[in-house]
Amino acid sequence: MNKWTTITIATLLLAAGCSDDKEQGAAKTGLPAVAEGPSTEAGTFPLVKDKITLKVLAVKNPSVQDYSTNEFTKWYEEKTNVKIEWQFATPQDRQEKLNLVLATNDLPDMIIGFGVSPAQQMVYGQQGLFIALNNLIDKYGVETKKTLEKYPEIKQATTAPNGNIYSLSSIDRNPHTMLQQKMWIDTEWLKKLNLDMPTTTDEFEKVLKAFKEKDPNGNGKADEIPMIGGIQEKLTGLDSFLMNSFILNDLNADQLIFDDKGSIEVNFNKPGFKKGLQYLNKLYAQGLIAPESFTQNNDQMKSLVENGDARVGVISSFIPQVFSNITGKRWLDYKTVPPLKGPDGLQQTPYRYYSVNGGNLLITNASKNPEVAFRWADALYNYDISMSGNIGTEGIGWRKPTTDELGLNGKPANWVRLMAAGTLQNNNWGQTTPYHFSREMFEGLAAGPNEVPRVLYEETQKNYEPYKTKQEQSVPPVFFDDAQSSELSDLQKTIKDYVKEMTTRFIIGDASIDKEWDKYIQTLDGMNLKRYLQIYNEGYKAQYKK
Repeated sequence: MNKWTTITIATLLLAAGCSDDKEQGAAKTGLPAVAEGPSTEAGTFPLVKDKITLKVLAVKNPSVQDYSTNEFTKWYEEKTNVKIEWQFATPQDRQEKLNLVLATNDLPDMIIGFGVSPAQQMVYGQQGLFIALNNLIDKYGVETKKTLEKYPEIKQATTAPNGNIYSLSSIDRNPHTMLQQKMWIDTEWLKKLNLDMPTTTDEFEKVLKAFKEKDPNGNGKADEIPMIGGIQEKLTGLDSFLMNSFILNDLNADQLIFDDKGSIEVNFNKPGFKKGLQYLNKLYAQGLIAPESFTQNNDQMKSLVENGDARVGVISSFIPQVFSNITGKRWLDYKTVPPLKGPDGLQQTPYRYYSVNGGNLLITNASKNPEVAFRWADALYNYDISMSGNIGTEGIGWRKPTTDELGLNGKPANWVRLMAAGTLQNNNWGQTTPYHFSREMFEGLAAGPNEVPRVLYEETQKNYEPYKTKQEQSVPPVFFDDAQSSELSDLQKTIKDYVKEMTTRFIIGDASIDKEWDKYIQTLDGMNLKRYLQIYNEGYKAQYKK
């Protein structure tokens, strides 16, 4: 969500100033009919009788060797009769590349993988640079309609206030990634010290103290690190998991919450957030939190966790962030800590109801055959095509299971992965384009010799699924117009940078929570937090008709 709301102001101002005509950019009240083109009938292949070429600007996945000679490229071109002329941006320069293309009006047929923000979709959609997909979906969206019917919340979240849908999204319902804010503990240390898995914040503190004082790694040295985190806020931040024992801390909703009247608020100026900071400060003051937690990146965190000394007891992590390169079996000693019951009885974990990579594919007004471009994109949601395009060819990326192989859910498996995600290959596109991975698809995976999917699934089902938040607690993605976006972007950077700074200072004791909390609140008010929330509520009510 943060990616959607943090936008490039210069780009939007340039877009808003492209014409002095006040009518330009006004929301369209009607959509043009789908033009008759070379497309064959919806739901059939090939998409056109005579081969055509479409230009695509995409964000290159570094695991793909060469899109032009890629096996899926060749297979999909033969199936659709559509040849793709690729242009690329890297993950690092994608925003700069997108801004340049939009500003110069040097547009391809499709823009893919940029996560184009709702604000930019609104601005350029109203100007006509991005084509509204509504009528294309109605006429040709065989797979898109199935997907949006399955996830009505995603349809609502990707529909602009004017009723237009400008982009297709990637939808990933891996149960493990739907509940990201986790904590992991070394169960061998628990056994060594005859400790139970903690269930409350008080019990958790006692476990950390035992890890620090009772030499659980057995080397006779006081070198244990009771708990560690990292600077990747959503996945390894120390407050990512623990703050939820005091107040809802949904980092995928950018710390936005609903109040009891259904209005959007923030959590970081509430009494519960203060209590959470006091708890974290108490842990830090006792030496139970590694100081590196506030400065280290993922690679540095991995280095500490994966060394052979078994020195880290508790890890604030989604887990792949710190164990992706581990060898041997030691990582299996780590199990999830269930959501801890806080002093007021709060026990919860944020569920990503709006887990969607929005703005993934847009069709521009440069496309002479938008219906063909849309059908090319629509078919990527098909299960078999999505498997080939993102997991790989049968026999290379995956295989069919034997009769005795079970899926993660304990039922007969549907598929077995043969090639790990991120492997350098030239067989598939590695989630470059929109795709749909359902929960059922993941649960049908046979873990095989790779134990990671099984552990992640089982731990999530056991310890987090029972405590997941309700959908009405989740603040959804919100569209803003260009004026709102420009103002919000300035406010957001100022406010969020200050909150991040003070959160760290309060935890490490560089600022006194008791003495400086009121000043912190006053500073937020002075940063115009009230207007920040007003803009959010205006956008939310316009889009969701609340």
